[in-house]
Amino acid sequence: MTAAPEIGPEIDTAAAGRWELLRALGAVPDSPAAARCVGAALGLDPVTDAEHTEAFVLNCPPYAAIYLGPQGAIGGEGADRVAGFWRAIGITPPAEPDHLAALLGLYARLGGAASGAPRPATAATLAQWQAVLFWEHLWPWLPAYLDAVADLAVPSLTTWTDLVRRAIAAESGNLPPCPRRPLALRAAPPGARPATDPGDLVELLTIPVRSGLILTRARLAEGAGRAGVGFRIGERRFALRAMLEQDPGATLAWLAGEAGRWQQRHRDRAPGDQVAAWWAARAARTAQVLRDYAGPGRARASGG
Repeated sequence: MTAAPEIGPEIDTAAAGRWELLRALGAVPDSPAAARCVGAALGLDPVTDAEHTEAFVLNCPPYAAIYLGPQGAIGGEGADRVAGFWRAIGITPPAEPDHLAALLGLYARLGGAASGAPRPATAATLAQWQAVLFWEHLWPWLPAYLDAVADLAVPSLTTWTDLVRRAIAAESGNLPPCPRRPLALRAAPPGARPATDPGDLVELLTIPVRSGLILTRARLAEGAGRAGVGFRIGERRFALRAMLEQDPGATLAWLAGEAGRWQQRHRDRAPGDQVAAWWAARAARTAQVLRDYAGPGRARASGG
């Protein structure tokens, strides 16, 4: 086996600003202190501890495993897949290998090393690793994740999502096209099915890679208000189950609309992109199953 090229210090000062920008953007969800530290340089309004916790702890934790893993939770198979990439390129994975700060930091590190590599073969290998990291572990979840954060309507974080969105769009244009659908999507568990049991439906809706939508606590609370039901504080599955028990018809109708909203935003995000099309198809299937469930007889049964 050929030895992995060393990832040394960056040499290309012209490219350094690009990599520092990506590192700074990745630092924002890491902690309130980190967000304030880089916020001024990024032109962001100050974010309070409460706003940061609401966004990145309670609603949109910045871990790839939550959005690409079959359990829809931190750790597990989704995190192991990312950790495997770190090991494959000869780097010991950090404690949180799939955290956005770690992924953007590694992407910047690879890019800086490639631009400063003295040998073309080394630069090519590093650039290839960088492309794999982007297409397999960033692009499949980050655009939708940014939409979910923007839904929270925290001004400084909305600006942050716009900056990240522009930065990753620029990176996608600088990289070779994605050769095939990312492994996390190829290996994803089944999406919504017509015969889904009501209990299984709750689980499906809280696993993004199965449902095609990111259903945050804040969005559920808003949905409860629109459906005219009470929102119970607690884990999302508990809250969603409680909504369905109170008024299954109204809750299912809202959920179907929410799935349709995600279908449209996936479709509009990057026309022609196979990843966006995959997410749109998942959300469309979920919307159809929910509409079927919202029929009078099925709605009563789901509340039983």
